[in-house]
Amino acid sequence: MQSLTINIQNETLFQKVVWLLEHFKNDGLEIVAKEDIEDLKLLNTTRHEERISFEEYLKHAN
Repeated sequence: MQSLTINIQNETLFQKVVWLLEHFKNDGLEIVAKEDIEDLKLLNTTRHEERISFEEYLKHAN
């Protein structure tokens, strides 16, 4: 897999680039925001941690 980061300052240009890239999704292109990548990396690191029930999580949420 190859990755490419594009930084676009102009919102109008950003929308045009995303519109263009959307046409390649059926060919296997995946569009992921940089923020989402960071979240996915953090999530991946927790995969091997001990799991707790949702109820237990809620007990300690506040």
